[in-house]
Amino acid sequence: MANKDGRRRFGNIRKLPSGRFQIRYPGPDGVIYTGTTTYSTKTDADRALTLVEAQMISGEWTDPERGKIGLADYARDWIKERPGLRPKTVELYTWLLERHIVPTLGRVPVGKLTTKAVRAWRAGLLDRGVSVSTAAKAYRLLRAVLMTAVEEDKMISRNPCRVKGADNEHTPERPVLTVTQVFELADRMADHRFRALVLLTTFASLRWGEATALRRSSIDLQARTVHVREQLLELDDGEMRLGPLKSRAGRRSISIPSVIVPTLVEHLATYVNESDDAFVFLGKRGAFLRGGNFRREAKWADALKEMGLHGLHFHDLRHTGNTLAAQSGASLADLKARMGHDSDRAALIYQHATRDADQRIAEALSARVEAEQAKIAKS
Repeated sequence: MANKDGRRRFGNIRKLPSGRFQIRYPGPDGVIYTGTTTYSTKTDADRALTLVEAQMISGEWTDPERGKIGLADYARDWIKERPGLRPKTVELYTWLLERHIVPTLGRVPVGKLTTKAVRAWRAGLLDRGVSVSTAAKAYRLLRAVLMTAVEEDKMISRNPCRVKGADNEHTPERPVLTVTQVFELADRMADHRFRALVLLTTFASLRWGEATALRRSSIDLQARTVHVREQLLELDDGEMRLGPLKSRAGRRSISIPSVIVPTLVEHLATYVNESDDAFVFLGKRGAFLRGGNFRREAKWADALKEMGLHGLHFHDLRHTGNTLAAQSGASLADLKARMGHDSDRAALIYQHATRDADQRIAEALSARVEAEQAKIAKS
């Protein structure tokens, strides 16, 4: 904007030999910046300077030089520098970036990304057969990267990831077993050592990595409680690594139904040495249990086929346990605490969960199992 004497109070405009006009102005850091765009008239250049000044006053101005870095380079650095990412998360983010983001958007400067470009990129993924779930994961990663570019690095003034519904995963409903089916599946494990794994995973709502990381000291048979403190991760390169849980809520103590305690007693006596640090579930040769080894040694696919179950994943045992717990009358707070589920919205709810309420969930599960078993015995 010009003062009364016609001189600008912010920045200046110069006429280039080509006849076009270019703007120059001081940034918040005291550095003089030269506009990358030229204008056909001095009036247009004046308007551009006025806009830059308004952005600085409102705190929305971004360094145009920073926005020139390509998305691929910026996103790769973002993954490396992101604090607290677990190894599996780093692998997932890197795969999503290199497989689904870089081929289309990698060379685009961060400052040149638009909502239209993001929308076209997502549509392209879906057209090529990428699942809605994977496309949503890639979109959420891109949005998180660009949010850092907005809020921390001040490279862009607005996140272009504004495609409605693009972050939603429309996954099909997973199967839920009946109590009878859970026990039948456990009995059909080709290696008897996996019977306790199936039952404990189901009725304690455990994740695979949580169950395979359990040690003898994690299980208190007197209190009928299992303590979840860590998880076992299988990385893409085959390395097995003990690591922290997915969230603070994942660190929890879970009451287990008394009806499965005898199975756990037998398992600990037969397959686990006396050391407190001994792992509860290992493979035949005493090594960490991998998903592939488990399915092969337990003959998981054969058991499912014999039972007429199709498409059941091991993770569905946790889903079954969560469903049964919910059906026992557990409140939302108690159920989420038992699951070890964490979210910003639910954070305040967790503090209301109590040990007594969790014990009632376990007792309700135990009563249901005993009732169904008694019904089968009479038939």
